[in-house]
Amino acid sequence: MTGSRTVPSSRSPAGAAPEESIRINKFFTRQGACSRREADGLIEAGRIRINGRVAVLGDRVGPEDVITKDGVVVPWGNPPVYIKFHKPLGVTTTTELDVPGNIIAYVGHPQRIFPIGRLDKDSTGLMLLTNDGDIVNEILRAEHQHEREYLVRLDRPYDAAFPERMARGIVILGRVTRPCRLTPTGPREFRIILTEGRNRQIRRMCRALGYRVTALHRTRIMNIALGRLPVGRWANLSDHERTELFKALRRGSRTTTQTTRERVGRDA
Repeated sequence: MTGSRTVPSSRSPAGAAPEESIRINKFFTRQGACSRREADGLIEAGRIRINGRVAVLGDRVGPEDVITKDGVVVPWGNPPVYIKFHKPLGVTTTTELDVPGNIIAYVGHPQRIFPIGRLDKDSTGLMLLTNDGDIVNEILRAEHQHEREYLVRLDRPYDAAFPERMARGIVILGRVTRPCRLTPTGPREFRIILTEGRNRQIRRMCRALGYRVTALHRTRIMNIALGRLPVGRWANLSDHERTELFKALRRGSRTTTQTTRERVGRDA
């Protein structure tokens, strides 16, 4: 039967032009339907069909192909979404919609998006969200050493040795953190730029030196700055922000340009 015939993964389904074809799991990330890993799971479970045939890992598809998930057509053409969000206190960085105060429900974007990385519930500041599953790994990969900048306040004034010890590296979670840049901004406040993102890294570093973080606010991820975006609001990345971001990720020519009009606000 046609529905059970297996096509070698190196072949494109009928109707897909070779120069336009992409892997089936990448199709789902481009549409903002799910991550590549989730797509692979759906394919392995036999829930994805291409032109009526059960898809297999490695299949390629093009705009002329009809892709269905559980019998429902997944249309081509969802535009890529890249937004920045000023996360308030109390919002949880999770895509689990049953978690109270989850970031997806708070942002309320009409397309299915997911956060790039996370901020603790008790931290504030810049979050990036997207429906582009590829860009998530490109930004988060530790070996790329992309910068993240934070403003931090401690429970008490730090001593003269604190900035240098933090910048040199602190042993947390069994290994030394990467050297970082720290600029004092007050007796118990400082600005810090990291090139890695371990779990609650800044809080753990400060705790290792005997201090407790009372406020942590992220102001920048790579070239994307929070700027004057109000608390609780989101905005599409500007053309310039996207161009510089994709250039840093070496993928500028592979990304579709969004509209130049920037929308700001939860209800935009």
